[in-house]
Amino acid sequence: MTSTATSLLATTSPLQRRRPRGRGYKAFRAIMLVLVALAFLAPIVWMVLASFKTNVDIYNSEAAFVFTPTTVNYETVFGQADYLQFIWNSLFVAAAATALSLLLAVPAAYSMSRFVMKKSAVLVLLARVIPGVSLLVPWYFVFANLRVVGTYTPLVLSHMFVSLPLILYIMMSFFDSLPEELEEQAQVDGLTPIGAFLRITLPLSIPGVATASILSFIFSWNNFMFALVLSGASTKTLPVAIFDFVGYASIDWGGLMAAAVVVTIPIMVIALFTQKYIVSGLTAGATKG
Repeated sequence: MTSTATSLLATTSPLQRRRPRGRGYKAFRAIMLVLVALAFLAPIVWMVLASFKTNVDIYNSEAAFVFTPTTVNYETVFGQADYLQFIWNSLFVAAAATALSLLLAVPAAYSMSRFVMKKSAVLVLLARVIPGVSLLVPWYFVFANLRVVGTYTPLVLSHMFVSLPLILYIMMSFFDSLPEELEEQAQVDGLTPIGAFLRITLPLSIPGVATASILSFIFSWNNFMFALVLSGASTKTLPVAIFDFVGYASIDWGGLMAAAVVVTIPIMVIALFTQKYIVSGLTAGATKG
């Protein structure tokens, strides 16, 4: 009997041996999913609704969902506050920082992956750990002496401090997952090592490049700390420009919420339509093939 039971257990798959989950577990999971969704969506819904309210309605709890919508807050944002310029500033800084970081980080990540530069990888990890606020004072001192504070240059360079290590870290994992035999075969066919990288490895790493680019762009778009210190009146990005609605004695909550919607919606749309590329890029570098 013992040997028979043992043989039956050995031939039974783990899925077959797993106990069926009851209704209680399914109900608990559904409740937890709803709670998590509410925790994430409730602030966004409140922000969007408040952007169509007057300050009086925002403070009125009875007008939480039933109110007369108004577009005056968005007229203030796009008319009086000149937010189109701030949108352009955010787009330019994020795109420039991402492009320059890709130009430097992708070849560096390939070199570290193929030539096993462990010490360099540790330095990259340290660069990700160091808080950016600890470098703001030295950066401001250097950029002030160079007389570039208030221009795009310090914004792009400061954003690269985080974007470059992020891209480097992602691409190192991705290059580790690509087999070296493809490059060796390409070199046997007559390509140089650089040619094998450009024609074979780089096209295969496009999912990883897309993942790193999207995450870098999102970081730069949302960054507040660097732009607050290093930007000027004409180079302010959207996160900094939001504080124009915060005064000494009062806060324009309607305008503030409308500006927050302008900052949040583009990133939510990008994340929604590119989530499969982000997931595929991250999981592609998670296993060594």
